[in-house]
Amino acid sequence: MALRLYDTKTASTRDFEPLEPGRVSLYYCGATVQGRPHVGHVRSAVAFDLLIRWLEASGYDVLSVRNVTDIDDKILEKSEASYGADYLPSADYPAEEPWFALAYRFEQAFHEAYDALGVRRPRCEPRATGHMTEMFELMRRLIDAGHAYPASDGSGDVYFDVRSWPQYGELTRQSVEDMQDAPDADPRGKRDPRDFALWKGHKEGDPESASWDSPWGRGRPGWHLECSAMSTKYLGSTFDIHGGGLDLRFPHHENELAQSAAAGDGFARFWLHNGMVTYEGEKMSKSVGNTISPQEMLEQARPKAVRYFLGQAHYRSQLDYRPGALQEAEAAVERVESFLDRALPESFSLRPQRHLPDAFREAMDDDLNVPAALAALHEAVRAGNTALDAGDSAAAEERGLEVAAMMSVLGLLEVPEPDLSSGPAAAALETLIEAQLAERAEAKSAKDFASADAIRDRLTAAGVQIEDTPAGATWSLTKGGA
Repeated sequence: MALRLYDTKTASTRDFEPLEPGRVSLYYCGATVQGRPHVGHVRSAVAFDLLIRWLEASGYDVLSVRNVTDIDDKILEKSEASYGADYLPSADYPAEEPWFALAYRFEQAFHEAYDALGVRRPRCEPRATGHMTEMFELMRRLIDAGHAYPASDGSGDVYFDVRSWPQYGELTRQSVEDMQDAPDADPRGKRDPRDFALWKGHKEGDPESASWDSPWGRGRPGWHLECSAMSTKYLGSTFDIHGGGLDLRFPHHENELAQSAAAGDGFARFWLHNGMVTYEGEKMSKSVGNTISPQEMLEQARPKAVRYFLGQAHYRSQLDYRPGALQEAEAAVERVESFLDRALPESFSLRPQRHLPDAFREAMDDDLNVPAALAALHEAVRAGNTALDAGDSAAAEERGLEVAAMMSVLGLLEVPEPDLSSGPAAAALETLIEAQLAERAEAKSAKDFASADAIRDRLTAAGVQIEDTPAGATWSLTKGGA
């Protein structure tokens, strides 16, 4: 079965063949670094990490690009607020923080979240602020072709003329007449209220460091312009896949497509969009209080279980979080790990292409059908456990290699274990171990040495070394322990 992917633009599932045999060019939208990542950001990152891993497992060399939007209205607003007299500094927003420092700090927060969940870095991760020359070139091409214009009010703004491009709206299948006005700059300089900003002229009160000299005046780029300039810079005028969250289809991806196509670029051949994350069926909202952050998830469960949860639904479907969901994911991961511990030697050689079952391949080739792929994974675990119970170690090891290969493709073998030396995980671990030691001390006082030894054995098996001293028992984690 050939790889088939759902293309949002054509609203159809199509056979995927890259422009260049054996090589895939992929761009997906990264973060606007105005704050810490929310669960939607990390769900999208996991979804495209799964896509890249499957493309690589299928034999492709993947040139992946994920941008960083490090100049944006919201970044400037939050930086400006930090200088206000009534501003109350916090860990997330210290006082008097320049916009570029704020952007860089939150860029690192995104990297920390991605790394914790085993999301691999892209081959290239360009920042918007480093690509002004490419943006000027794209604007010049659009103006020369009659699809963009400098604002008539002398503001220095430059707009895309949506009515000059008859295909505008083709990605989301909308008519211009049905669209809302673009919320860019001062509408007095626009020919049509739906025209969107390519360049935003410098305004009084804007930081000087947040503007650049351009042929149309000093200012900064519009959000949509940035991605078109960066994607084609690294992937060429036509590339294979453009992706991002479903919420980016309009206006961001619609505007990217319009300006790039109007400039003469073929742009993306496939558009992929992942679904949103909800809380017990409802849209997450801070005002309602039904939100959960990636950090909170990682405090409730191991990173491997969090990744399992975020990747378990089909990437295009809605992923619903509810209390207990992470515990269920943890239990599923532990069942797989328990089987692998029994079935495979501590050191084993893995070649995923050789060991992947046909059912798993067919599922992943079917528009990354991860639910069906996970069904194949757990079926192999069940078959392997049955073989172990029957004493068939050869069959169990074969199933173990299949399970390990599937876990590798799903990114679940590489997720780092949490650092238990500090933070909530360390506190929880200490509480649990101290409770066990207190129970052991009581057993020894009652001369129930069998129970005391059993507790010690359980802790030792879990990687906790106990040392009895005149002042009482002390403990430490052994190398490679929990």
